[in-house]
Formats: sequence, structure tokens, C-alpha cells
Amino acid sequence: MASSHSSSPVPQGSSSDVFFKKEVDPTKHIRTVQSLPDVCPKEPTVTDQHRWTIYHSKVNLPAALNDPRLAKRESDFFTKTWGLDFVDTEVIPSFYLPQISKEHFTGYQQEISQREKTHEKCKNICPPKDTFDRSLLHTHDKSRTDLEQVPKIFMKPDFALDDSLTFNSVLPWSHFNTAGGKGNRDAASSKLLQEKLSHYLDIVEVNIAHQISLRSEAFFHAMTSQHELQDYLKKTSQAVKMLRDKIAQIDKVMCEGSLLILRLALTRNNCVKVYNKLKLMATVHQTQPTVQVLLSTSEFVGALDLIATTQEVLQQELQGIHSFRHLGSQLCELEKLIDKMMIAEFSTYSHSDLNRPLEDDCQILEEERLVSLVFGLLKQRKLNFLEIYAEEMIITAKNIIKQCVINKVSQIEDIDTDVVMKLADQMRMLNFPQWFDLLKDIFSKFIIFLQRVKATLNIIHSVVLSVLDKNQRTRELEEISQQKNAAKDNSLDTEVAYLTHEGMFISDAFTEGELTPTAGDTTSQRNASPNSEPCSSDSVSEPECTTDSSSSKEHTSSSVTPGGVDIMVSEDMKLTDLELGKLANSIQELLCSASDTCHDRSVKFLMSRAKDGFLEKLNSTEFITLSRLMETFILDTEQICGRKSMSLLGALQSQANKFVNRFHEERKTKLSLLLDNERWKQADVPAEFQDLVDSISDGKIALPEKKSGATEERKPAEVLIVDGQQYAVVGTVLLLIRIILEYCQCVDNIPSVTTDMLIRLSDLLKYFNSRSCQLVLGAGALQVVGLKTITTKNLALSSRCLQLIVHYIPVIRAHFEARLQPKQYSMLRHFDHITKDYHDHIAEISAKLVAIMDSLFDKLLSKYEVKAPVPSACFRNICKQMAKMHEAIFDLLPEEQTQMLFLRINASYKLHLKKQLSHLNVINDGGPQNGLVTADVAFYTGNLQALKGLKDLDLNMAEIWEQKR
Repeated sequence: MASSHSSSPVPQGSSSDVFFKKEVDPTKHIRTVQSLPDVCPKEPTVTDQHRWTIYHSKVNLPAALNDPRLAKRESDFFTKTWGLDFVDTEVIPSFYLPQISKEHFTGYQQEISQREKTHEKCKNICPPKDTFDRSLLHTHDKSRTDLEQVPKIFMKPDFALDDSLTFNSVLPWSHFNTAGGKGNRDAASSKLLQEKLSHYLDIVEVNIAHQISLRSEAFFHAMTSQHELQDYLKKTSQAVKMLRDKIAQIDKVMCEGSLLILRLALTRNNCVKVYNKLKLMATVHQTQPTVQVLLSTSEFVGALDLIATTQEVLQQELQGIHSFRHLGSQLCELEKLIDKMMIAEFSTYSHSDLNRPLEDDCQILEEERLVSLVFGLLKQRKLNFLEIYAEEMIITAKNIIKQCVINKVSQIEDIDTDVVMKLADQMRMLNFPQWFDLLKDIFSKFIIFLQRVKATLNIIHSVVLSVLDKNQRTRELEEISQQKNAAKDNSLDTEVAYLTHEGMFISDAFTEGELTPTAGDTTSQRNASPNSEPCSSDSVSEPECTTDSSSSKEHTSSSVTPGGVDIMVSEDMKLTDLELGKLANSIQELLCSASDTCHDRSVKFLMSRAKDGFLEKLNSTEFITLSRLMETFILDTEQICGRKSMSLLGALQSQANKFVNRFHEERKTKLSLLLDNERWKQADVPAEFQDLVDSISDGKIALPEKKSGATEERKPAEVLIVDGQQYAVVGTVLLLIRIILEYCQCVDNIPSVTTDMLIRLSDLLKYFNSRSCQLVLGAGALQVVGLKTITTKNLALSSRCLQLIVHYIPVIRAHFEARLQPKQYSMLRHFDHITKDYHDHIAEISAKLVAIMDSLFDKLLSKYEVKAPVPSACFRNICKQMAKMHEAIFDLLPEEQTQMLFLRINASYKLHLKKQLSHLNVINDGGPQNGLVTADVAFYTGNLQALKGLKDLDLNMAEIWEQKR
């Protein structure tokens, strides 16, 4: 029954075979009905000589040897089978076949012998059950014994005489003579071999006949039931034919039309796909020309997007197309070429932008071009373009200074450029006003340069931030999309996914329907090249025109640069948020680096001019003007870049320190010369010094402007009026006051040197104190100036000068304190030390004045004698010296100080008088000597109180008397 389908006489229609195969060929599947062959068929009359059939088989070996169709019966087996020309030759053993001996089976025999013994024991212990006839067993044993006579080699399933080993085993060559086989012995051996083989054949035939006899009943039963079987098969064939006819009619009526519609729809869809694929191929074919057109207009971003889209289409939709096998590598090479072009274009743009005339008001050059270049470089991860811009900035900064120097030198007629060849030497020939104008021009050009750099970097920074913002939005949209897709997958009923036709599922149809509305939009966008056109108007073909990745790339966002240019950011950026953040920080660092570059070039320009000590020779006004210009430039660059550059500030501080040192040394030297030439006499006070003091009294420590006309009309004053007090001073102190104000004004003009000026001003004040002490108290003026003696007037004048300085120390302290940082307030202790030193000096001068009168009293009163006349000469001399002392110091020192000084002098006078009276043994007893002394003391008291400013002085002369009985 297994072959009933193929042997059925019912013809098979093509319509009924649709369920099984796509194509039907009736000639290959319809076969004619054949009856079963007879058990013993006759030999056919016509045979195919090239095809072996069952009719070529022989019954036994003797039948083959005694074939009546042979023309001649040969005596030898080989000549009978292979012909008369057969020659017996020796077969050389093969070198590739090993010689097998019994030793090869020794290991196997040893291994299997133990198992064989165990098997025999098991057979003896459990003999097989005797379930059949013993006679059959006897017969079977006999036949088995006969078969054992047949060599095992004939029983092998792979028995073949073409095998050399088998052939040598069946027909051993030892029975034949290698020379030709003509002897009687050889003939007998051949016959003996033939008889042996015939005997083996007879044994096999007998066993076969025995086996057939055992199954004869089943065989004859099959013969008798053959005709019945053919009738059954005929009926079955007719039933199958009827069933097939019915199925064919059902297929034609109910299924064929529907399947044809599906097939035609599928064919149409396939045709549309092919059409769209061809259109897509045509669009891809125009990629390279389109890229060339875009590159000719510097549309690098568009070219890169087109290349990326084409590469994606080649990998997904056009993969395996032979005509495009080289296009991918060509586009990769073109992309590398675009990378090089963008780097070169950005370098050219940087050079053009930074080296255009600085007088141009436009801050940004070709903003759209810059945005396109930066976006393309970011798209290709070429992040080293900032290094190119940094190198161009350094070159431009050098060129700015060089061009400014050339322009300035060319305007000066005094400089012979033919004699002085080097530009630096020509620049050093400029005087300060010319050089200052040059520096001002350089600073102004640098400010414009930095503003342009900042504007350009702001554009680049805005592009980077736009890309970063788009990356963040894309991630958020992807998360939302994943959540929606998860919800949609959960809601989809998977039970409707039945197989409909050729592997298409209903769920696939649902998905295809959902993708249809969006795919048509993305198709036109992705193929937005000059030669592209919409894929098709059919909704069936729209999903096939694009891929998921290509459609996702078309979501773009726009942002606006500071210049107003819209930036369209696509999603195919390869940069991470970390890289974009580092790039944004690098842009800010690059702006600071531009400021540092300008400062560094300015420092080199200053140092080249300072080689001959030019800056150190500037006066205060010139250096202050230069310092203010540099500080203004530093503040302007800090405002532009947001960070202070330290190189120019350090150079300014270094020059300021040098200026302070020179400033201090000049004034200290000047003060030293003034003190060395000072004769310590009261000097007239010019009106300008009075104005200077008056300006200080108003709370301003500054040098007033000179009023030439008013100053000439005013006459110098005898004393300096400070806060209502009169100060008789020497000329050196007036100049010292002016020098002190110059220090204070320098601090206002150059705030960075405040601490240095404080230290040097304190050093100057200490120097004046110590030097004046040496000259007056130490009598150094006797040798330096040539004074004959240091008078009390010199001492009083020196004290008054010191008091004037002490009066201004708190004012100076407050001035510096307002300009120091809180952590620097500890430096104000220098003024406290100076104040103490000055007070000590003043006290020493007062003590010196008292000591002068003390020595006078000791000299005069030691010779005093109590006798007439009254007043005595001693007291007249003392009163005369007191009057001289009063006359010397009264106009110099204030009244309170004069009174205190004379009180101390009077105390010294009483001490010496009391000592002398005790020596003379004069007591207050009312005697004549007492009267004389009383008269002299009254004379002294009257004369002393008669002096100006001393009339209210309480002399208390009663304590000169010793109380004795």
C-alpha cells in the first residue's frame, strides 16, 4: 500500500497539487498502471546491454561455469572467464597496506578470553529454553554444521573479488605456476579448487532450499492472494481517483480564486518592492555625484549625512547586490577625504577670521559656514580642531604686535630703517609718548582680537550645547518609546498568529499596518537627494522603502546660535555626553588661553623695551600712566574671558617693585642730601606747602595742583599752620612732608605696591628720625654742615619738626589701612613703632634742654655766696640765661610744652640752690643771710614769671629751705 499513490491509474490534476508544491509538472508525477510481476517471470527478448537487471543474475556457480551460450569451454577458470590472452602475473603487494600477522590480535585475544569464559559459564548455568521441535533443532544443527564447512570469507556482507586480499584468499596463487600453468600438477590443482568451490555452492543451495521449504506455506499463500490483492488495489485506486476529483472541484470552486487573489496581491507587492528597490538603487547610484555637488558648495554636513544614509541603506536594504559591492569602500574613502577637507577648511576659516583687518566691525565671519564646519567635525569626532584654532591664535597675536610696531615706526621720521635693520631696535628708539601710544594701540587691537575670538567660540559652544541637549532629548524619547512598545506588546493577542500563506503571520500584518503611516514620511526625507523622488503612492510599498534605523535618524531639533543662525541637529551623532562636556570646557579654556596669549605677547613686548632700563627710568607720572593702562587692559581681558590672566599682572608687579625700589632710593637719597645740608634753622614756608598741608587737613592725602598765578602773589609764611597750630620747621621737613604725600599718592595710583610702599615709607621715617638724632642730639651737624655749636634753638626746632611728623603718622596710617587687605593689617605695627621712636626722640631733646640748664645751674650756683649786693651777680646771670632760653624756644615750641620744660628747669634750679644753701649752711631762721637769699629768690621768681607765657607758672620756691631749728 506504500506505493499505491505513485502507481495509481488516476491522473493528478495541477489544481489539486497547490497544497503541496508551488509548481506542478504532470509528466514527472503521472505514471501508467502496472500489474504485479509473476513470481517466475520469463527472460525478456530485448535487454539493455549497459544496464544490469535481475535477469542477469545466475542461480549458482556451476551454472555460470557451464553457460551454454559460451562458444567454447575452457579448461582453466581464468582463460574461460577473461579470455585466451590472459597471462598469469605476480601481483606485487601494496606498500600502503600493512602486513597483518597473528601478533596483531594477541592483545585482543587476551582481552576477550576472560569475557568468553564468563559467557560460557552463563550459558551453562542458564541454558536456553527448548520451545521448538527437536527434529528441527537437529536439522538446524546439521545444516549449521554443513555451513561451517564454507569459509567465513564467503559470508561477509562486503565480499568482493575486486579486493586483492579477498581475491588472494579465495584463489590462492600457490596452486598455480607463475610461469604459465601448463603442468599436470597445476591442472589438478585448478580442478581441485573448482570442485571445492562447487561443493561450497551446493551446501549453500541446500540450505537456501531448506529455508524456502520452511516458509513454503506463506509463499504459496501469497501466490494465491495476489489476484485478490490486485482487485483490492484497483478498487482503492478508483476510490482515490473519485476523492481527488472531488477535492479538485472543491479547490477550483472555493480555494483557487482566493489563493489566486493572494498570489496576485503578493506578486504585486513583490513587484512594487522590486520597483522601489530599483528606485532606491537609482538614488544610491546618484550618491557620489550628489556628494561632489555638496562638497563644491562646502556642504560638508549634508554630504556626510548622505554618505551615512547611503551606507546604512547598503548594509540593510541593498545588501548582497553585486553592482554595489565596491560602493561602500568608495564612500568610506570619500568620508575620509571629507574629514581632511573639513580640517583644511577649518584651518583656512580660522586664518581668514583671525587675520582680517581689526577695523572691521563684523565680529563673526560667515557664521553659517562656521556652524556647518563645526557640526561636521563633531559628527566625525574630529575634536582636535580647537588645537588648530589655538595655533592660529598664537600666530595672529604675534602678527598683531609686529604690524603695530611696523606701522608706528613707519610714522616716525627720526628712525632710519636703513641703518637700524632690526624691528626691535627700531622700537627701542621710540621715546615714552611714542612708545606709550604704540602700547595703547596694541592693547586696543588685542581687545578687538579677543572679542572676535569670544564671538567665534560662542558659536562653537552653542553648537556643542545643542548637540548635548539633543542627545539628552533623544534618550528621553527612547525611554518613552520603549515604555510604549512594552505596553503595546503586552496588549497584542498572540493567539491570532496563525499561518496564512507562505510563512506570513497575522501578527506580521498587524505590525506592517502600524508602520505604514510613518514609513512614507521617513522615506521621502531619507532619500532627500537632488535626484530622489517619492518611492510610490501605494500604501503597500511604503514600508519597504525605508528601515527602522533610517527613519529614526530623521528626527531633528533646531537651536539658534548667538548670531541668529538656526542649527539643525540630527540624532546620528557619535559623541557621548562626557565628550561633549569636556569639549565645552575646552572651549572656555581656549578663550582663557587666548587671553593668556595676548598677555604673554604683551609681556615679551614690555621686556624687549625694558632691556636698556627704559622702564626703570620712567618718572612717577609716566610709570603711573603706564600702570593704569596695563591695569585697564587686564580688567578688560578679564571681563571678556571671565578669568584674570596673571602673566602681564606679574610683569606689572615686577616693574612696580623695581619702580618702588627706585622711587624709594631716589627719595631716600634726596632726604639724605637734604639732611646733610640742613643747618637746622627755621625756614620760611612757601604758599604751596601751606596748600599741601591744607589739603591734608581736608581729609585728602594728595598733591594739589599747582596754581602758578596765585602762588606768585602770596608771600612765604614764617610758620606752618596745621589744624590751628603753628609749626616752626626746617626746609628738610617741608620736603619730607611732600615726599610722604608722594608715597601716599603712589599707593593710590598703583594699589598693587601698597605693602611695599608702607615698608619703604616706614623705612624713610625711621631714617629721618635716626639721621636727625645723629645730626642734632649727636652733634653730627658740627662736622657735616660746619655748625659751631648745637644751640637750644636747634634742639627746639628739631623737636618741633619731629612733632609735626608725629602729627601726620595717624593720618598716614589711616590712608594705608584703607588700602590694605584685612590679613595685611599686621603691617600697620610699623607706624606704632615709628610713633614710639619719635616720642622717645622728642623726650630726649627735652631732656637735653633741661640738661643744658642743669649744667648751667651747677656751674653758676656752685660759686654762689650769700652777701650783698642784692640781687647777686649769680642770680642776675641765671635770670639772663633763663631769658635767653625762653627767647630761643618760646617761638618754636607751644606754650604748654614751654611751661612744662621750664617747670623741669625750675626743679633743677631748686635742686642745685638747695644743695648750695646746704653747703653754705644757710637756714630759714630769719637772719641776714636768710634775707639775702630770699631777696635773690624773689628776683629770680619775678624775672622768670615776667617772661612771656610763664606768668601763671607755679614755681613753689619755698621748698629750697631746709627745715632746721
